[in-house]
Amino acid sequence: MKQALLIIDIQNDYFEGGTMTLVNAEQASQNAKLLLETFRSKRLPVIHIQHIATKADATFFLPDTFGVEIHKNVQPLTGEKVIIKHFPNSFRETELLDVLRKEGITDLVIAGMMTHMCIDATTRAAKDLGYNCTLIGNACASRDLEINGEKVKAIDVHNAFLAALNVTYATVTTVEDFI
Repeated sequence: MKQALLIIDIQNDYFEGGTMTLVNAEQASQNAKLLLETFRSKRLPVIHIQHIATKADATFFLPDTFGVEIHKNVQPLTGEKVIIKHFPNSFRETELLDVLRKEGITDLVIAGMMTHMCIDATTRAAKDLGYNCTLIGNACASRDLEINGEKVKAIDVHNAFLAALNVTYATVTTVEDFI
């Protein structure tokens, strides 16, 4: 088993004052920071995923803005891999799969934002590609959604997606239990 930490889209636009503020973004980023510190202290591979919008009608993660930058709580160090993506699935049209194969990674520990979008898409793809996935639920964040005029609270969105991923696609746990 060779493990790597995958930190997905913990970027400024998701925090207070950003253009797509998530519920509990700060706490999730603090938990991701604990994971990051643990991986760094053990000299285990860390891969940062940064989403940069390319669609003309995009409203967040716009190129060359403060919002697109990786948040200070999980800033990459020199030598840590940063992979740019343009779709929710971190594997789609990126070098992620090649990097993982080259490093002999078999197990991924996943944290980041948004639980219902990029975390879900990447975790499912990783499992389908043969990776063992551990998803750190309290190092992820989501937002309120709406369907058929009915508001779904962020905590319910978050928990529903974690529950759907648990067992079949990942082992869902907390940063406290993982560390």
